[in-house]
Amino acid sequence: MENKSIWEHLDDLKKVLVQMLIISLIFAIAAFFFKEQLFALLLAPQNSDFILYQWISQIGDKLGIPSMQIEPFSSNLINIELTAPFMIHMKVALYTGILISAPILIYKLFAYISPALYASEKRATLSVLPWAVLLFYCGIILNYLIIFPVSYRFLATYTVSDTVVNTISLSSYISTFTILSIMMGIAFEIPIVCLLLSKMGILSGELLSKYRRHAFVIIMIIAAIITPTSDIFTLMIVTLPIYLLFELGILLSKTH
Repeated sequence: MENKSIWEHLDDLKKVLVQMLIISLIFAIAAFFFKEQLFALLLAPQNSDFILYQWISQIGDKLGIPSMQIEPFSSNLINIELTAPFMIHMKVALYTGILISAPILIYKLFAYISPALYASEKRATLSVLPWAVLLFYCGIILNYLIIFPVSYRFLATYTVSDTVVNTISLSSYISTFTILSIMMGIAFEIPIVCLLLSKMGILSGELLSKYRRHAFVIIMIIAAIITPTSDIFTLMIVTLPIYLLFELGILLSKTH
């Protein structure tokens, strides 16, 4: 990095952060004006005609398993706060803007940090960052297509008594979806984390291989918590991708 004072470096960092904020806001404003399309996409999993349920029913037909047929269902979301719809709209637009602009934001941050890195460190970082971003997106997509719809269907239709009617708020729906998306995005970073820990000498591929059975059990428990259903098919749909990522992490740790 150039020979600058700490205050000059902080000033440069401030400029980068301001640029990142402006970029995020530009994408967020653009997303704000696509309200109908954005919320149609977000709210699609609440109905039984969602693509996941169609896939499960088709697989059930081919395998001859009637229990895999998804019974028709739908749920209506409500709002009980005056300002909630507008605030939720703004939050969703902001989250969407950050998500779409994430590669640009990461590049801007890397461009600021890169002068302080050695050439080998730059190459290593550039080789890892695109995969890290891609895996995070994959985790969000998996959550949207499988994990959240299954979790929502179970929780929205679960009742403790016939006298209690479930009425789901829009804010609860959006917050649950957001939290699960972040969780799955982080979970999909397992190969990258394994690779980095291996490079740092903290873990090795051999050590990870030794405890792969324990890892499988832990992953299955986490999957059971994320998808609180009694359907083993759904449980394995969530467990297998995460475990395969763990195996990929072992492979990368051994070959780095």
